Amino acid sequence: MRLEAAGPGVWTSYADPDHESINGMFGGWTAAVSVAAVIASADEALRPSALTISYLSVVTPQTTSAIHVERLGGSRSIDHWRADLRASDTGELQATASMVLTARRPTEAHDQWSMPRAAAPNALPEFHAPGTQGQQTDIRRLSGDDDGFGSGDTRTTHWIRMASGRQLDHLQLAYLADQFAPRSFYWGVGRRPSATLTMTVYFHATDDELAEVGTGYILNEATGTRGSHATSGQQARMWSPTGALLATTEQLAWYR
Repeated sequence: MRLEAAGPGVWTSYADPDHESINGMFGGWTAAVSVAAVIASADEALRPSALTISYLSVVTPQTTSAIHVERLGGSRSIDHWRADLRASDTGELQATASMVLTARRPTEAHDQWSMPRAAAPNALPEFHAPGTQGQQTDIRRLSGDDDGFGSGDTRTTHWIRMASGRQLDHLQLAYLADQFAPRSFYWGVGRRPSATLTMTVYFHATDDELAEVGTGYILNEATGTRGSHATSGQQARMWSPTGALLATTEQLAWYR
């Protein structure tokens, strides 16, 4: 997920086939490089608070994409940005994202949810999702394995971390927010053609909470919302091992 500067407001990124999914590049990779380009362009005192990304066309592995970023407006404490991912050779729009960055100042706090109880990750077998991209993440499943496909129960829980040992940051949260099997696999007949249309991630983690996780696991719990007429929704919460809610995410997927 390395970036190279290519002019004012433009960055390029090589689509490393290590992050290839079933149909082109993994959606979490596209989200992560979009976040990276905005962070590289924005005020370094601001942190990502929200990302919404829509996927328009396939990013082909072993090609280069140009990420065009633009600050849309804001204030001393809030910035609004747009990032468009385009194929470098044709200019085709592959994804478009909007981001909100904020100054994270201490205030009173509130937590609505509590992290579910979970066995330690080292007590669970290691699992990798199918395909090349699946080798990039180390998953320890507590519920919702492949045997649950077609069960009707869309709730799943698993520990996850990057297999590379990379320290957790906002890029990794964006990447891991897409690391869930489509909920249509669970409430429907099982595996079926599916692709993410749009995904939103809300980043709640502080710098200290990210540093505390380091290279360790985070706990992801997901559930479906509704699937009908070729679209299926899902929501997820992402927890630190000590129970801090690091991020929440929601996405809408196409299926047939």
